[in-house]
Amino acid sequence: MKYKFILKIQIELNNERFCKREDNVSRYLITGATGFVGPHLANLLVAEGHEVYGLIRVCNGREVDTIDVMEDEAFKKMKWLFGDLKDLRSLYKIFTENQYDGVFHLAAQSHPPTSFTDPVETFADNVQGSVNLIDAIQSFQNKCRLMFCSTSEVYGRASETYGKIDETTEIMPVNPYGASKAAIDLYLQERVNNGFIDGFITRAFSHTGPRRGKNFSISSDAYQIARMMLGIQDKVLNIGNLDTERVVIDVRDCVKAYYLLMLKGKSGEAYNVGGNEVKKMRWFTEKLLELSGLEKVEMYVHPNLYRKIDIQIQIPDITKVQEATGWKPEIPLDQTMKDLLDYWVKKLS
Repeated sequence: MKYKFILKIQIELNNERFCKREDNVSRYLITGATGFVGPHLANLLVAEGHEVYGLIRVCNGREVDTIDVMEDEAFKKMKWLFGDLKDLRSLYKIFTENQYDGVFHLAAQSHPPTSFTDPVETFADNVQGSVNLIDAIQSFQNKCRLMFCSTSEVYGRASETYGKIDETTEIMPVNPYGASKAAIDLYLQERVNNGFIDGFITRAFSHTGPRRGKNFSISSDAYQIARMMLGIQDKVLNIGNLDTERVVIDVRDCVKAYYLLMLKGKSGEAYNVGGNEVKKMRWFTEKLLELSGLEKVEMYVHPNLYRKIDIQIQIPDITKVQEATGWKPEIPLDQTMKDLLDYWVKKLS
């Protein structure tokens, strides 16, 4: 492509500028930087002394919303870029104007129920957007490392058959979201195996914490309970299936694993990121109610929150990430639940 050839010439002309950075300071790009996980990762990267860029789809001021969890120093030092993962030329522009040591690819349509109602847009966001990003990196930045944020949803119901799931467990997604992630999971492995790119895969199991969207379990409960505490909702808690079982960790532990894997993970490998303690979803609801101090709260199983196609239990084997990095989750879930509830009370106030 003539367009790509011209951009490669531009990179050569910019190489001297790219190299003028302080020793030991890496430059990282976060896609999905205004989502749930992105601001927490930005906090960590800035605290570690790195230069951090966040990708935003449109110039609409949404980056300001991240201050609900982003530290002041991180927000002030964050550099924002505008581009659409589904627009290949906008990515070409980004990857010719700056050179990155690593990209944390977090951007996605990540809500399983939404993937059933809109599988076309889910695949456009998660598959086409990721293919474009990989193409831009392999075309213009052969020294840039990619972390693809996959998901435990690629394993589907494997725990019901095998118990603990390790990275060799067969991929068997049961929703379009998991299928879209599995597609890029496999595509990135092909790209790495054929020498086109340096990258690895993280398959995070359930994680929550401040800024988690209210359309996701646990945070949905916290959002409603916070409204009750503020007197703007009756004491009727709409719930889904509280008998499913998950291993849940704090989002701030999750991003530590991502960062350590960027430094120490092996190219082409997939890594489960999760905890060790299996709990029914009911535990999280009851813990949030306990923390709220509310009494006589009625629970109502709402059809919009009860997933007809669901995964009853998921249990990760995290041996591989621990051996590669020494990582382990450290934040107690009681603290995570308190911070999540406090987040919603403050946000709604």
